[in-house]
Amino acid sequence: MGVTRTDLYQKDQLELAEISRALGHPARIAILQFLLSSDRCITGDLVTEIGLAQPTISQHLKVLKDLGIIQGNIEGSSVCYCIDPLRWTEMESLFNEFFGKMTSVMRCC
Repeated sequence: MGVTRTDLYQKDQLELAEISRALGHPARIAILQFLLSSDRCITGDLVTEIGLAQPTISQHLKVLKDLGIIQGNIEGSSVCYCIDPLRWTEMESLFNEFFGKMTSVMRCC
């Protein structure tokens, strides 16, 4: 498979694609839903809630953290995670702008 020609795309297109890839796994959606429903959590909470192994949860957390969607703070020997509200708002704006492009009911074919 060839190298993706990122120079062909606008910054917002690349960012939407990157975020969509991160949100493209149901475990990550479940993690985000859990974090949205609770103020913060520790990795062990996610293991119990979602039912995946701790290393698997950690891999999913890394993807979300690398994009800045979540933040992690060390508390003793545990890491406590929460949604980054600024990044969440930025993502919401990107998706709202994208989905808002359809200004009227279009007739297809």
